[in-house]
Amino acid sequence: MGIARTQDEESDRRDFEDFRKTLVALAAMENSKENDDFKGLMSPDIASVDHRDKLVCVTSGVSFLGLALVNRLLLHGYSVRILVDNQEDVEMLREMQVSGEMMVACNNKISVVTAKPTEIQGLMEAFDGCRGVFHTSAFADPAGISGYSKSMAEIEVKASENVMKACARTASVKNCVLTSSLLACIWRDSYQPELPTLVNHDCWSSESLCIDKKLWLALGKLKAEKVAWKIAEEMSLKLTTICPGLITGPEFSHRNPTATIAYLKGAQEMYANGLLATVDVIRLAEAHVSVYEAMNKTASGRYICFDRIIEGDEEAEKLATEIGMPAHRICGNSFEFIPTHFQLSNKKLLNLMSTTFRNCYAQS
Repeated sequence: MGIARTQDEESDRRDFEDFRKTLVALAAMENSKENDDFKGLMSPDIASVDHRDKLVCVTSGVSFLGLALVNRLLLHGYSVRILVDNQEDVEMLREMQVSGEMMVACNNKISVVTAKPTEIQGLMEAFDGCRGVFHTSAFADPAGISGYSKSMAEIEVKASENVMKACARTASVKNCVLTSSLLACIWRDSYQPELPTLVNHDCWSSESLCIDKKLWLALGKLKAEKVAWKIAEEMSLKLTTICPGLITGPEFSHRNPTATIAYLKGAQEMYANGLLATVDVIRLAEAHVSVYEAMNKTASGRYICFDRIIEGDEEAEKLATEIGMPAHRICGNSFEFIPTHFQLSNKKLLNLMSTTFRNCYAQS
């Protein structure tokens, strides 16, 4: 990835991989009531989980980012309620059980609930007792090929609206962290007079530009974040949002294909403008925890999060190889626009992060 890994980082990665099997097994336990294949897996100790002093909920808790975030929260001493929201997760867990990959562990700081993002009442019941909610908003393409469609963008917006309303109506929930995307910041009209070259947390993408270019992931993240801020203001919900670059990490293109494919639509233009940035999933998860913990002090608003900007053909080719796509899809030379090199800044997040983790982020 172009970044030297310290011994601690490699240890974090091993911890993440070891913990993944435990988390998906726990999600399977939640569904055991309705799926005979999982009967007998539920542990009485896990079934009685109720740690409300530091209890938080993570939506899309078995996603690539969701798993990393749950792990970091547990390492920080939180009790975590994992939200499972679709049958595809159940099928994934069944396959893991059959293949022998699944392990069952007893951890009294984890619980699992099932709720649909379309049902506010169900979300409220899932959030009840939690002090905070992390809405990681991870959506998968049912067909598994198109990446992210226009209809999925609308689903994401509605889910964001429902989650925010559920948070605001749940008395125990004090804070919410929404995972947006850097794509919600960078797609601006390059021909706009006096367009600032500094791209930071104050920048918003153009909805019309996203539609014109059919950048559906950018559109979905943009509209989902905007509706979240609207509801937060109307319903007095304490909200922060994190806008990460392309999320990378162990086997990221295989384990997070929908977001990876969709994020890189328009990659040539992002690359030419110096706006193609990535972030390691573990570092992103740590950023979520840091922002959440600072919400009762100084944290507010939006935070851009990245640890690398893809600069130069060598880095672009390496990223393309990791994803398994032709390098020209990222660093091609044929453009229908006039490239302008922008400066991408995550200084606001760097200022918030503790000294220990501040060195893990690359400042533009």
